[in-house]
Amino acid sequence: MSYTIEVYRGNQKAEKHFGIYALYVMFYPQLVAGPIERPQNILHQFHERQSFSAANLYFGLRLMLWGLFKKVVIADRLSIFVDRVFDNPSAQNSIVLVLGAAFFAIQIYCDFSGYSDMAIGAAKTMGFNLMTNFNRPYFATNIKNFWDRWHISLSTWFRDYVYIPLGGNRVKVSRLYFNIAIVFLLSGFWHGANWTFIIWGALHAIYLFFNMFVSRNIGWGWATKYKFYTCVAWIITFLFVCFAWIFFRAESVNNAFVYIRSLINNIGLGHNIRIPPAGLVLGFGAMSYSIVIISLITMFFVEYKFSPRLEIKLSFKRDLLFCCSVLIMIFLFGVFEKNSFIYFQF
Repeated sequence: MSYTIEVYRGNQKAEKHFGIYALYVMFYPQLVAGPIERPQNILHQFHERQSFSAANLYFGLRLMLWGLFKKVVIADRLSIFVDRVFDNPSAQNSIVLVLGAAFFAIQIYCDFSGYSDMAIGAAKTMGFNLMTNFNRPYFATNIKNFWDRWHISLSTWFRDYVYIPLGGNRVKVSRLYFNIAIVFLLSGFWHGANWTFIIWGALHAIYLFFNMFVSRNIGWGWATKYKFYTCVAWIITFLFVCFAWIFFRAESVNNAFVYIRSLINNIGLGHNIRIPPAGLVLGFGAMSYSIVIISLITMFFVEYKFSPRLEIKLSFKRDLLFCCSVLIMIFLFGVFEKNSFIYFQF
């Protein structure tokens, strides 16, 4: 669709070479789940002569390794806990349900951004540059900032091909709210024909309405003026995003409301999570908690301190040590079950 629209608008010349056009449409690294590329970014690269580059191979493989780490060590291990919580939320106490929602937020990020890292890395090994798809989204201090960082290729796609053609923000306020609502309802439909996704999209539209109200009447300068306010804004944003994720993860709207009611009602220790005893690989006990905590700390100090593409500037010895450490963690702590990527279903 982006190719057709851009050619129709005159922003991109029609590709005359069928083989290159087919390569653009079926470029395997990003074919299944993105990043959703634009013809302006990738088509010209297929016309350029590519030669072997040791640097591209190295940076690509390192990014693929990092994506695999996020997928099998963090996302798939967290899925053990998350699946059991969401399968029977009424049997869990409030603390466990809060952890379940927060862990799913981390799981879906590590799962999807891990895939994106591997896709970008695979393309990089061949000399092709795909767009960045995630940029530290959970460090956003308001919901607009979150969508500037989360699934960037999709959010910009909806911005350019739905929001702006509807009039964007150059309309009266009531029409602006309508435009935002349409974009997020369509985003919900894009994820699946289920009311849970529609409600997830509607919640984010409501969040943006509130964000616009604050921007127009108060402004967000307070959120960056002092570190304390920045921290408060970050926590509030993360909590609202996690709440919306409950609907995204739930099998049905009824299950989502059961989860929320249990979250409110099951305060205390009268309900305990029913998970089998801990094991080195599949159990989610002290061992798994320790692995997740260590992995999250590792991800923070590595990914959030460097560029989204993980182009770390280290000495060769330290770089090699980093890659070997990540590889060892994958082999020792990875969950190698048949867990497909979450976004493969959309």
